[in-house]
Amino acid sequence: MTGPVPGLEDALTRIAGVRSLLVALDFDGVLSPIVAVPSDARPLARSADAVRALAAAPDTTVVLVSGRGLADLGEVSGFAAPVRMVGSHGAEYGPGLTDGTAALLDDERQALREKLVLALTDLVDGEPGVTLERKPAGVAVHVRNAPPEVGARVLDTVRAGPATWEGVDATEGKAVIDLAVLQVSKGIAVDALRERLGADAVFFAGDDVTDESVFTRLRDGDLGVKVGDGETAARLRVATPEEFATVLGSLAAARR
Repeated sequence: MTGPVPGLEDALTRIAGVRSLLVALDFDGVLSPIVAVPSDARPLARSADAVRALAAAPDTTVVLVSGRGLADLGEVSGFAAPVRMVGSHGAEYGPGLTDGTAALLDDERQALREKLVLALTDLVDGEPGVTLERKPAGVAVHVRNAPPEVGARVLDTVRAGPATWEGVDATEGKAVIDLAVLQVSKGIAVDALRERLGADAVFFAGDDVTDESVFTRLRDGDLGVKVGDGETAARLRVATPEEFATVLGSLAAARR
């Protein structure tokens, strides 16, 4: 690590000592470095080892909470049970968790999703570096690989257009805007997981503005770690996924 994080060791020791612990983790930018091609993302080896160690610890539940679609998250992460997953910012819940809501789209919402797909496909057609990620409850518009002026123009057009439609919930992240036909957030998802699992405390790590919906909901006794720069409500911060791998390894060792 670039240097000691004030209060980190004590905070990890305290949260590792609770009876029942929920470890909720974003994937991109936290377990995996951000990459140009999203399908190329993989967790760092040390982080993967720590995730598996924590998932095997007594009274400890590890859940990946990502904006990625659930199937995509499972493929790129490489994790399987007992590691659990929530995709699409809380619209999809994997095995062992609640059933989620994406599978419950009624005819009206399904029609709205199809309209959204068509509109966004037309909107980004011919725009270099702009890609769409289709999800069960909506569509994400990615501009990370687009020229800056193209990305800015496309996002502005989405904000002024489909993002304003009745019934569409827009969530902005780093170089992406995610449009869903359900109201979802990672914060709502983590709250639901806490209650369902009966966790005494939550450890959460994230890097994006979408993760602030979790950080702002954490309670006394919880611990939030921001990975990277930017304003945050998280209690602690590290600079990179590589540094976070060390933090996660320390938590796994303390939990044992």
